[in-house]
Amino acid sequence: MLISPRSPRVSAARRLARRNFRGKERLFLAEGPQAVREAVGHRGADGDGATLVELFTTAEAAERYADVVTAARSAGARVHLAEEEVIADISTTVTPQGLVGVCRFLDTPFEEILAARPRLVAVLAHVRDPGNAGTVLRCADAAGADAVVLTDASVDLYNPKAVRASVGSLFHLPVAVGVTVERAVGGLRDAGVRVLAADGAGADDLDDELDRGTMGTPTAWVFGNEAWGLPEETRALADAVVRVPIHGRAESLNLATAAAVCLYASARAQRAAGGCRSVTGGQ
Repeated sequence: MLISPRSPRVSAARRLARRNFRGKERLFLAEGPQAVREAVGHRGADGDGATLVELFTTAEAAERYADVVTAARSAGARVHLAEEEVIADISTTVTPQGLVGVCRFLDTPFEEILAARPRLVAVLAHVRDPGNAGTVLRCADAAGADAVVLTDASVDLYNPKAVRASVGSLFHLPVAVGVTVERAVGGLRDAGVRVLAADGAGADDLDDELDRGTMGTPTAWVFGNEAWGLPEETRALADAVVRVPIHGRAESLNLATAAAVCLYASARAQRAAGGCRSVTGGQ
């Protein structure tokens, strides 16, 4: 059907750009063909119900991404044909791509992540920028991490910018939210995971860690705030504080780049140690 800007469905979707409404409804927006395609194929951890519940699409996008729209209908999502101005009204991007999905929350309880005995985990502590959070999640997914944890001091996982920056990776691996740093570190350590804090002022060097062969064991990396890194009390919780070596003249690395370096270093070391991590797929 053709849906108008004054439709209650459009108003309800538009409100999901605000965190309080997302939390109340336990729904969030996924924009663009890649995110919607991943949402279509995702189901809750218990297998009870599809993640995508509603899809707004322009006529042009419905034709261009016919496979996505057909899959959404087959999965039971309500599909609404809408004018471009309706999509623009719902979307949080400057140039919408014609598809906006409404999805159920999909975070995983922290206890379930621990019970799965993870071998590589990214913990986002005090990460406030949603673009950085989504990009680190994407890096963790690419490196073959088993889970991501966002602490209670970090940005909302379902912030539209974080969802976009994850480029679909949000739907690929378990993510726990609202966990205190102390609980995250303590729980992971009790599960046999070595906890490393990534910090430019760390006493240990990533190259030295690799040379010593200490990174083949289950590992969790704790990444801090974009501007001021990790506070001393958080660094003190870790088994070691590790810096990425700067071999050139750059002052530092940004959060997402440092996270990618650390996660891939662990992934490679773990594969070498026992072939436990398989990172494959297209570039």
